[in-house]
Amino acid sequence: MYGWGVEAERVWVETFTGLRLEQFERLLKAVRDRGGNGTLRGRPWCLPLSERVLVVAVYYRTNLTMRQLGPLFGISSSTVCRVIQRLGPLLALEPVSRPGDAADRLWIVDGT
Repeated sequence: MYGWGVEAERVWVETFTGLRLEQFERLLKAVRDRGGNGTLRGRPWCLPLSERVLVVAVYYRTNLTMRQLGPLFGISSSTVCRVIQRLGPLLALEPVSRPGDAADRLWIVDGT
C-alpha cells in the first residue's frame, strides 16, 4: 500500500483509525469503486489514494485539526481540506431502505 512495510502499515492504520488492516483495505476498495481515485481538475493528488483515505479516516476518528494532519502526512492543511471534502462523502455508509418506522433503524451518531 505505502511501501513502508506491512507491519508499519498495520500500526498506522490500526492506531489512527481503529480498523484492522483488512477492514481498511475493504474501505479503500469501496472508495475506489465509488470513483475516489479520479482526479479533479488541475494537478494530480500528491498522495496515493490509500494515504488520502487514511487522512480522512484519521480526521474522523481522532478529531485532529487540518493544521495538525498536514504535517503528520507531509502535506499542507489546505490539501488536507481538499482531500476530506472530496473523499469524505465516499466513506459514508450507503443508505439502506427498510420498511418500517425510523425507530427501527440503526443510527450512527458522531460522538464529537
